[in-house]
Amino acid sequence: MTTDTIEDGRRNLTGADGIDIRWIMPEGFLELPFEADGLDELIDKLLELARRALPGGSEEVQYEWAAMCGASYDDYREAGVQYAGFVTTEVDGVRCTATVNVSLVDLDERAGNKPAGFIATTMRHLEIGQVDEVKLPCGPAVTCIGTRQSTVDGSLTESGKDEPMWTSFIQVHIPLSNGTVLLMEMGTPTAEGWDTFSAMFAGVVKSVRFFDEQGLPLVMPG
Repeated sequence: MTTDTIEDGRRNLTGADGIDIRWIMPEGFLELPFEADGLDELIDKLLELARRALPGGSEEVQYEWAAMCGASYDDYREAGVQYAGFVTTEVDGVRCTATVNVSLVDLDERAGNKPAGFIATTMRHLEIGQVDEVKLPCGPAVTCIGTRQSTVDGSLTESGKDEPMWTSFIQVHIPLSNGTVLLMEMGTPTAEGWDTFSAMFAGVVKSVRFFDEQGLPLVMPG
């Protein structure tokens, strides 16, 4: 499966077992390359992205940032990530950043004919955040809002040591009729940008549309 960039910020996942997935990203997002002819081309693309993401950084910092991104690709593949983008902007004078990942994962075979309800119940048992069922233009979905802790590599911190980082996130799970789930997540470590980024992400999620192989629109049942 590949993610194609279309004009006006539209994104397109092709080859999803007969379901074409489209959504719109706002301006300003930098996107990790997922299409490359070999490792050398991927490295070149990551270095170019590092120069765009860290224009004021030294060459060493840019290389370290590109290497850190490259080290995440195995995790992305394992998690079914098809799109990964990030944006940095100022909110009330504070420099804030957010990431958006889009994945396709298998739907649990026990989900039955009410997959959104099954997903919601399962996630509530996990106790990772506030879980709700919602209705989107493309069909039923489940949202989860919470926080998680991760670690920032010492090469990117002022102290030179690994440091903990808390990230606030919104996940949206949209079950598809082909036995998969479209998972979209926005995360930000900057509390000042939460309102801005969550509103932005709401627009992204509401823009999701599905189409069949003939290009006809689909709405997921349930």
